[in-house]
Amino acid sequence: MDSTEQQISYKESGIDERIIKAVEEMGFEYMTPIQAEAIPIMLEGKDLIGQAQTGTGKTAAFGIPLIQGVDPEDKALQAIILCPTRELAMQAAEELRRFAKYIHGLKVLPVYGGQDISRQIRALAGGVQIVVGTPGRVMDHMRRHTLKTAQVRTVILDEADEMLNMGFREDIETILKDMPTERQTALFSATMPKPILDITKEYQKPDAEYLKMTPKEITISLVKQAYYQVQRKDKEEVLSRLLDYYHPKRSLIFCNTKRMVDELTERLKDRGYQAEGLHGDLTQGQRDTVMNLFRGGRTAILIATDVAARGIDVDDVEAVFNYDVPEDIEYYVHRIGRTGRAGKTGRSFTLVVGKEIYKLHDIERVCHTKIKERNIPSAADITSVKAEKVLGEALETLQSKNLDKTMEFLEGKLADGEYTALELAAAFMKMKMGDDLKDIKVEKFKIKEFGLRKGGGSDGKRGEGRRRGDSGRSRRRGKEAAPEGRKSKEESKRGGGSRKKEFELGVRRKEGKSSKLSGKKQKSKA
Repeated sequence: MDSTEQQISYKESGIDERIIKAVEEMGFEYMTPIQAEAIPIMLEGKDLIGQAQTGTGKTAAFGIPLIQGVDPEDKALQAIILCPTRELAMQAAEELRRFAKYIHGLKVLPVYGGQDISRQIRALAGGVQIVVGTPGRVMDHMRRHTLKTAQVRTVILDEADEMLNMGFREDIETILKDMPTERQTALFSATMPKPILDITKEYQKPDAEYLKMTPKEITISLVKQAYYQVQRKDKEEVLSRLLDYYHPKRSLIFCNTKRMVDELTERLKDRGYQAEGLHGDLTQGQRDTVMNLFRGGRTAILIATDVAARGIDVDDVEAVFNYDVPEDIEYYVHRIGRTGRAGKTGRSFTLVVGKEIYKLHDIERVCHTKIKERNIPSAADITSVKAEKVLGEALETLQSKNLDKTMEFLEGKLADGEYTALELAAAFMKMKMGDDLKDIKVEKFKIKEFGLRKGGGSDGKRGEGRRRGDSGRSRRRGKEAAPEGRKSKEESKRGGGSRKKEFELGVRRKEGKSSKLSGKKQKSKA
């Protein structure tokens, strides 16, 4: 099926022509599923609860209707967007500015901690219609009366679950209480735990629309998913061969621990790759430097942990590599959702060691997707690709550089008759390509059918002793809460089981009914 058959073009959406012009210049033609659903609701002025992961196009889903509804002639503050981190606030503000490129007089200002507040105060005094900020800094401006909320018509809570995880609930409620009663409130979150549902009941209108984008819509789209069975000792070599064979211009590599991010970054640098690492132990200055290098194309590979990657929103990521199989099924969705955006094709590669194959089948079942097994590129394949690359670089040099002196030197050497031109060319090529490669032998793990039928792996112990990753985010989140009225007896019996088991119980409970994870968009009254 054509991937655009069910997609809506921006031109057919009724959006302001000036916004459409800016969107098309950004390379976007069709709306993502959440944009197609959320934009009409937002344009109607209704409150919205949007459950969707990072990478689904949420910023455009609320940003485009927000910009269309703002009056650029009125210099008063008209909309506030709350984000959990300064990175997300800066990225969202920049994206909104790009959407508003042809709407003269409209100003968007990011406000966050770590930046001189007097500079922000001067900008606010000059007239700003949209503020994008972290809860703490927004609260600071409200206390100083430098951010006036009397004419705010729209409030957006982006990545609401992350803001709660970071302890911002009290700040969020204080901010919402200070907003005008007659306003539009939209909340976007990857999960819907009870505290978020409490906020929606208290601060949104009773007729708020609930919109749920399921994992299927995120993971399938235009991402080609593949996995490779490897031995642990070969993981680095297999990753290198995949990078050489597919040669993506911009890649994200995910590891489960900060230590592995550091180790893999150094190893890839030693192999000659442009790679940088990102995790929670870096200072803010270091994070900014790494992200600027990656966004600017000065480094082609970014290696990150799941938690650190929550602040990454970069277009044109051609490939995502799961160097480690994610420990939480949701993380797989978050990871590969960072490629295959805006109608462009992306790829995801997962390296699987031994019994990790069971985790992969869990992901396939819960996300209603198919991850194809591929063979590791052979030594001959990699040699051929490297040779073509070296030859291409040589031809480019031949066409763009003055080689007169070099040719004169080589003519003298060839006149000696000791070596032929072909032998010298082959020697230079060999120097660039490195040592001869050997095929990697793979001993594939034999899947035991009884383990898959029960959905619990081969020994039933995979949920125990789970690492907490960067910040223990999985554990902090706890169990997801469905919208009111959807909680079953089975959910209440689950207690403190692992995240994977919660997913499995939910899937088994809902199979045979009108499945909530069937891949269809869920739209109902909250």
